[in-house]
Amino acid sequence: MKIKDIRELSVAEIEKKLRDMRDELLNINIRKTVGQVENTGRIRVLRRDIARFETVKSQKNA
Repeated sequence: MKIKDIRELSVAEIEKKLRDMRDELLNINIRKTVGQVENTGRIRVLRRDIARFETVKSQKNA
């Protein structure tokens, strides 16, 4: 997701998306441990998106 799109979201929407992305990341990491991950690149994308959302969230709270 583009940073411009993230900035247009409300804080509540950002928190909901963060929760969803963290859940997805947890599930992917569990499947990776078992050896059932089909797309390991998704882990990297999720981690970057989470960082983007956290940055915008902290900017809005300041």
